[in-house]
Amino acid sequence: MQKLFNAMSVASFTISVSIIAGSALLYTRIPSITQHYMGELTKMVTDMVPGQIDDVMPELPSVTGPALPF
Repeated sequence: MQKLFNAMSVASFTISVSIIAGSALLYTRIPSITQHYMGELTKMVTDMVPGQIDDVMPELPSVTGPALPF
């Protein structure tokens, strides 16, 4: 039974260390990941926005009514 507990302890320690190491690695790489994807995202949004605005904007009226009296 002791061998089982020792094996579970070693497995738990290994998993904990790998999670900490993976988190540290990811944390150190966040600036480069953000910079890479932010450039692509900016280009994509810049291309999409004008078309979306044209689809949503209503037509402006060509004739308006009289001014409101005071």
